[in-house]
Amino acid sequence: MTAEAPSQPQPPTDPPLERELRALVERLAAIERPSASSGERAAAELLREEFAAFGVEGRVEREKAHGTYWWPVGIPTLASALAAWRARRPWAALVGTLAAAAVVDDITGGKQLFRRTLLPRRDTWNFVAEIGPPDAARTVIVVAHHDAAHPGLVFHPELPRTLARTFPRVHRHLNATPPTMWGAVAGPLAVALGALFKNQLVRALGGVVNAGYVLAMADIALRKPVPGANDNLSGVAAIWALGRRLAQHGPPAGLRVVLVSTGSEESFMEGMQAFARRHFAAFDRERTAVICLDTVGSPHLLALEGEGMVWINRYSRALIELAHECARELGIFLWRGLRLRNATDGLIALRHGFPALAIGSCDRYKIPSNYHWPTDTPDRVDYGTVADCVELVALMLERIAGGAALR
Repeated sequence: MTAEAPSQPQPPTDPPLERELRALVERLAAIERPSASSGERAAAELLREEFAAFGVEGRVEREKAHGTYWWPVGIPTLASALAAWRARRPWAALVGTLAAAAVVDDITGGKQLFRRTLLPRRDTWNFVAEIGPPDAARTVIVVAHHDAAHPGLVFHPELPRTLARTFPRVHRHLNATPPTMWGAVAGPLAVALGALFKNQLVRALGGVVNAGYVLAMADIALRKPVPGANDNLSGVAAIWALGRRLAQHGPPAGLRVVLVSTGSEESFMEGMQAFARRHFAAFDRERTAVICLDTVGSPHLLALEGEGMVWINRYSRALIELAHECARELGIFLWRGLRLRNATDGLIALRHGFPALAIGSCDRYKIPSNYHWPTDTPDRVDYGTVADCVELVALMLERIAGGAALR
C-alpha cells in the first residue's frame, strides 16, 4: 500500500518563488508547442534567454524526430485490423507479429525502427545548460520537457476519477496507472495467434481491439495540443528555478549539474532519445545520476517506483530512498509506491543503464491534475508543489555531491 495523502494542503514553500514560477509557465503556455514544431523551438529559445539573464550560457540543440505517436501506433494496428478481417492465415499471422513487434519497440524506449526508417521526420529542439566543472567527481542530469500533448477522449479526466469514486476500496490498493497501451500490443498478437492456431474468435477479437486503437489515435491526431502547464511546464519551471539557484550560489562542491529540457517527449521521448545519442557516451554511468521532473504541479509530489508501457522498469532504489529522506527533512509529503504504466524521459536513462529517478505529482486519486486535457492551464497548477520540487531536488543535489549512493 502507498502512503495516504495529507488531508490538509501543505503551506507554500516560497510565495515569491511561486509567483515567478507561474509567470514563466504563463509565458511558455502562451506558445502552442506540439512536438517537433516551431513553437517547441520558440520555447527552447525562451529558456536560453531566461538562463542567460542569470548568467548561464545554455544552448539549443537541433535534433530529428517524427513528432507523433498516433502514426507509429496507428499504422501497425490498422494493418493488423485489416489483416484480421481480410488476409489469408499466413499473412494475418505475419502482419500481426510484425505489428506487435513494431509497437513494442516504439513504446518501450527501444530503437523505434519503424518510425525512424519509414515515417517522415522534422526538427525538434532540446535546451541544455551545464553548471559546475566538467571534471567534477559526480554529475546529475535533471531533465524535463517543454513540448505539449494532444488531448483525446481516452484522457478525459473524469474516466479514472469516476472509477476511483465508484470503487474506493479497490482504488485504495491500486498503485499503478492503467496499462493503456497493452491493447496496442495484445490486439496484433491476438490476430497473429488466432491466425496461427485457426481460432477465428481470437483473431476477430484482436481485430476489434486494433480498430479501437486506430480510432483513439485518430481522435488524438485531430485535436490541437493542450497548453501543457502541468505536463510539463511545471517541470521546466522547476529546472529554471534550480538553474538560477545554482548560478547564484554555485553547485555543491564536486558536482556538475546538467539541466535539460527536451522536445518531442510527448511523441514517446524522441528528444531524450536524441540527447542520449548525442551525449550519453560522455557520462560515466557509475558517477552520473538522472532525475526526471515530469508533471510536478498537482497537489502532491511523488517519486515513481518504476514505469513502462509494457513492462515496469524500476528506478534506482538508492535514489528513491534519498528522495524520501530529503522530503522528510524538508517536511514535504512525497507519495511512495506508485508506478506509471506510461513513460517519461526517465525511461530512456534507465534503458541506457544510468541510475535514475522520476519525480511527478498527483491528486488524492493518485492521478496527475488535468493530464492531457485542455484544462491544463497555468491557473490550475499548484505552484506550491512546484516550489517544493525545487527544494527537494536542490537538497538531493547536495546529498549526491556529499557521496550519497546512486544505485
